Amino acid sequence: MLRLLFWIALIAAAVWLWRKLKRPTNTTQPPSEQNAPPMVRCAHCGVHLPRDRALSLHQQWYCSQAHLEQGPGPRDR
Repeated sequence: MLRLLFWIALIAAAVWLWRKLKRPTNTTQPPSEQNAPPMVRCAHCGVHLPRDRALSLHQQWYCSQAHLEQGPGPRDR
């Protein structure tokens, strides 16, 4: 009986090790995050949006034309 339990444990350990080694090692970042555009923060309201959708003026980013015209918001945020 002890011999049977030993072989079952040995086979289970071998299967676990084989699955662990077979799994790909590149699991640090999903591919969708690698292709994500850089984000910027609106100088007026603080909303984050993709840089390609933002408007810039004097090295500051804005989320809309209205916020661009109003300028930077309060600094207590």
